Amino acid sequence: MCKLLFNTPPNWVEAIMADFDAFLLDHAAAEKKASGMAMSMVSHYPDKPELVKAMTELAIEELNHFKEVTKIIYARGLQLGADTKDDYINQFRKLIRTGPDDYMLDRLLVAAIVEARGAERFGLIAAALTDNSLKHFYEAITRSEQRHFKLFHDLAILYFDNNLVAERLEALLHHEADIVASLPITPALH
Repeated sequence: MCKLLFNTPPNWVEAIMADFDAFLLDHAAAEKKASGMAMSMVSHYPDKPELVKAMTELAIEELNHFKEVTKIIYARGLQLGADTKDDYINQFRKLIRTGPDDYMLDRLLVAAIVEARGAERFGLIAAALTDNSLKHFYEAITRSEQRHFKLFHDLAILYFDNNLVAERLEALLHHEADIVASLPITPALH
């Protein structure tokens, strides 16, 4: 698993627990967007069979997570809303370089780090929850996010030199830490 360079502060967990309904709605949107991102990778790299297979499976898994979160949302009497912009993702995506190889490597590594951040935060939520059903759900989501980090990292290593991957991952981790540290605490995943 990736070692993030900024740990989510305890007051983030407090904000989530104080408005868990808002968090659930944001979580659903994040799963939906993750599924779409995976399919975007399929569309962008149809000539890379390993990536196409992995991203197709990932898109389905993320859509299944969306389905499970919406079940929780509807059971709580909530209604899905329109998607909102995710400042974390938008700021992070600005770091993706242009040029075919740089763009692909950065997309894979940014996705890997986003999954690592998700694993960290879902794990914090799982630890804070007292409802066993929700706790088990978020423990499973945490494990899933950890696997997704490995998936994106492994794809980067498949297509690029290990040293190049390690060097770029380290640089992106520093940028990601700065982004996370600068964002306000809200009842949202990022």
